[in-house]
Amino acid sequence: MNERVPGDDLREFLRSRRARISPEQAGIAPLPGARRVPGLRREEVAQLAGVSVDYYVRLERGRSANVSASVLAAVARALQLDDTERRHLFALAGPDRPRPRAAVEQRARPGLRRVLESITEIPAVLLGHRLDVLAINHLGDVLFADFDTLPAGERNMARYAFLTDAARDLYLDWPAVARETVAMLRLYASHHPHDPRLARLVAELSAADADFRRWWASHDVYLPQYGSKPYHHPLAGRLTLAFEAFTPMGDPDQTLGLFTAEPGSPSEDALRLLASHRPGARCTISCTSQVLPSGSSKDSKLE
Repeated sequence: MNERVPGDDLREFLRSRRARISPEQAGIAPLPGARRVPGLRREEVAQLAGVSVDYYVRLERGRSANVSASVLAAVARALQLDDTERRHLFALAGPDRPRPRAAVEQRARPGLRRVLESITEIPAVLLGHRLDVLAINHLGDVLFADFDTLPAGERNMARYAFLTDAARDLYLDWPAVARETVAMLRLYASHHPHDPRLARLVAELSAADADFRRWWASHDVYLPQYGSKPYHHPLAGRLTLAFEAFTPMGDPDQTLGLFTAEPGSPSEDALRLLASHRPGARCTISCTSQVLPSGSSKDSKLE
């Protein structure tokens, strides 16, 4: 990621999005001739977006420095991008795309820290844009890992998901969680293209894990909102937790994740068991790394 050429991410993202759509899905008659690549051709995307083929080719090659928001919106419609993918496209190529700036150390506001400290019945975690764990409450520590015992540079959900056996045991659908984790980092990277810490994190995980490399190359993006996920915890057995993701006012680069169990369910009993695992409900603060669980899955019962 440190050595990527400007425009590479835009080119690969657009290629990956048009490769997944056939002319039939786009509602157009396919152009004549043998199709050497899956999905739409550049000419067909240009036709759908109402721009010249030459203009779209230059855009896909990252050579349109002054592309307008209206053209990007037309390309997003042509490629049938969802809201998160559209946001990613504008971050990569839009007129207001991020400019180089000094990296800022992310921290949890004192008020947010106190909010997490006051939450005692459900896991809660505050993440930064690198998926750093900025703050986590007692139940979050027990559910995932005791991040307070880790060096600051290792308190990260992406590192936890890919570099620890505990995460692969905890998440019953680890591939889905891990792939969403990569897609979150990919989205954040488009908004922070000059962040050296993010670049080092991606390089470290790419070197360590073949799945990470493959999913990073897919250019999928993901923004957590709400859902549920099944777990198998070494202390509490199987449980299913719903999650809600919030963006604190005043800092769009942070995500607050809250995890709840269905009232009266075995999963709620499991949370109570985890809450009593060790005394004292304190909040880990000034952390530097970890991943917000997200996705959807079938309910599980406590074993």
